[in-house]
This record gives sequence, structure tokens and C-alpha cells, in this order.
Amino acid sequence: MPAMEDLQSRLQEILDVLSPQELRTFRDILKKVDEVPRLSPLQLELEGGSTSGLARLLAKHYYLAAPRVVTKVLRQLPRADLLQRWQSHPAADSQVIPRKNLKRSRDFVDGDELVRDIVDSDDLDRYDLSGTRKAFLMCVKKNRPGADQDVKLMKDWLGQCQFEYTLCIDPDKEELLEKLTSFRDGLNGLKNEIGCCLVTLMSHGENGFIKMEDGDRVSLEDVFEMFNNKSCPALHEKPKIFIIQACRGERRDSGVETDDEPMDSDDVSEKKRLPTFSDYFIIYPTQADHVALRHPRTGSVMIEAMTRVFKQYGNRWHIADFFTRVNNRVVHTEFQLQEEPIKVSLVMESTLTKFVYF
Repeated sequence: MPAMEDLQSRLQEILDVLSPQELRTFRDILKKVDEVPRLSPLQLELEGGSTSGLARLLAKHYYLAAPRVVTKVLRQLPRADLLQRWQSHPAADSQVIPRKNLKRSRDFVDGDELVRDIVDSDDLDRYDLSGTRKAFLMCVKKNRPGADQDVKLMKDWLGQCQFEYTLCIDPDKEELLEKLTSFRDGLNGLKNEIGCCLVTLMSHGENGFIKMEDGDRVSLEDVFEMFNNKSCPALHEKPKIFIIQACRGERRDSGVETDDEPMDSDDVSEKKRLPTFSDYFIIYPTQADHVALRHPRTGSVMIEAMTRVFKQYGNRWHIADFFTRVNNRVVHTEFQLQEEPIKVSLVMESTLTKFVYF
């Protein structure tokens, strides 16, 4: 049976994903949840003010019943998207948190008869990544101090997530487009063998374009279109992940005074694309019209944070929750840019239809 500390740690992992408003609602639901003995409002106020305190309180008060209580609350919140991760944790085989394979009914018409089929929730809720995982990693390193570290960190991360990657360093426009086209055509050639596609672009740019070292520009929208359902049928109903390490403008959000070393910034801004393509997940290192941050020694803020979060939690997170964790680390870190305080926040755009677990 897992120790109390393990249960508390798992509880806090779930609570840390919730927004402040969701946490308040979580506590309100706990006061009314149909479970004896109930937590009193006074207990919640005195011991459950923080996520760590609330996790400790739940583990201590309910212990064996904690999984059942948390499940009830998440369903009412509603954050049913967290249920699968809660129930599929490696420790879920224990008595404390039993592993469940939920079933769902599915109706379909066979001739004139309505047929009800029972299917596993896993089949409906998560992408099948058992096929080959392919990644394209492009980086402009010239005049971008810290970019070498970004490439090293991304290589390590892709390897840990079992991706085979194609590397493209300091290309000109023609070379980048040729390599992207070749990469895309290679995916189409593999067809059903593909499980997931991930494209990382780290470069300069401006207003909807990434910019090569020689100044030529490539439209980000054109890159995204290369992998849509029309251009890349091999990726039908398969996740297409894009990690863009680039600024999205020149605006700067000042923070509090800090002693951190000055940061370098990328000079990319780009327009939001039409959200018409299915199964896309795109992550940006900053909000629209704002700068992104790259340290000349430790590399880009987002890439470095990705590495640290993955080192701590591994691949147990759905990709949106993983980057929510990364964003939490970035948002609560203070930086300086040219001796001025600055804050950044990651932005996620998604047309995913299932969960992505690497």
C-alpha cells in the first residue's frame, strides 16, 4: 500500500493543475460532497488554504476514500479530463487508488436498427501513439546566443518522448521549405505507421513569419497548412504538435525588480491562424504582440522550463496539462531584459480531439 506521502503527492499534482477559481469551487464542493465524515468549513479554512495543505488534509482525513472523493469532486467541477490521469497513475494498481477501465456506450445504426456498442474510454479519450513518432527540429543559431543549449535540450526531450527527429540548423528559406516538404512527404509514405508528428521552430522573425539568418521569411501559416488533413493524409486524426520559440511582437510586460541576468529576446511576431485544422496543438512562448525570452547561456525560457518540468514529472501528463505546468513555472519566475524587469506567459492553441500522452 502506498505511503501517505505518495497519496498526498498525487493529490497535490491534481490540485496544482486547477485554476484559482477552480480551487475555490473544489473546496465548495468538498463541503457538500456525499462522503462521511465530511470536511468542515473550518478545517478547509485552517488547513486547506494552499494546494499542499489541501492535499495533506484530503490524504489525512479520507485516506482510503480519497480517490472516490476526488473523483466525485472532479466530476462536479467539472474536470473529468483529469480523471483518466488520476486513475491511470503508476500507483493506481494499489488498493488506495484502484485502476479503472471505464466503459462508455456508443450508438450507431446498423440497417434500420439502433445498436448500442460498449467501448473502452481509453479508445475514445486518448490518441493511439503506438506508431512511429516523428519530429522536425529547426533552429537558427547564428546571432542567437543560447540557441545551442535549446537544441541540446530539445534533442534530449524528444529522445525521452521516443521521437525520431530530423534536424535542420541555420537553413535558408529554400532549404527549410525543401526539408519540411521532404519531412511531410515522408510521413505520407509511412501512412498508418505514424503515431504523432511534432514540429519545433526556433528562429527570428516578424509579423507572421519566421526569419532565416539571411533575412528571408517563411510564413508560419504556410508551415501549418503543410500538415493539415488535405496536405498530409497520413496525419488524419493524429496529433500534430507545434512548438514555436519566437517572439510575437515587441511589447514588454514589466515585472518586479530582480537581480537576474539580462535576457536576450527573439524578434518574431506572428498572426493567429484560423482554427480550422483538427488535431493541432500549438504552443507559443509568449502572448500575441509580446517578446519571448532567451538567455545567452541557459537558452530559451520556455525550452528550459519544459526540460525541468519533464525531469520532475516525466510523461505522466496530458500535453495541455504539461504545458500548464511549464507556464506556471514561467509565469512565477522573474526576468530582466536589457536591465528592465519583464514577465512572460505561454499561450496554447488547440484543436485536439483527444488527450496526448507521450
